Amino acid sequence: MLHVYISGFVQGIGYRQFVKNKALELNLKGWVKNLPDTRVEAVFVGEEKNLEKMIEYLKKGPFLSVVKDIKLDWNSKERVDTMDFEIIK
Repeated sequence: MLHVYISGFVQGIGYRQFVKNKALELNLKGWVKNLPDTRVEAVFVGEEKNLEKMIEYLKKGPFLSVVKDIKLDWNSKERVDTMDFEIIK
């Protein structure tokens, strides 16, 4: 499991939808949401090689995004109650 916090210009530009699309492409389960402090938080569950690819996508982001920092936690105990990947509002 991978728990991620992304900071930079990542809200209001389709970043969460981008993350969801890439996660589904890589067959990852989990969720993504905006945080009040302008960061984006996400949790991913899946094969390690696909999690590594997801990190590369997160660093780039969609057109218009500016990713400044990514904090990774590979040992997160965060629960994933979905059988899919969802955007949490």
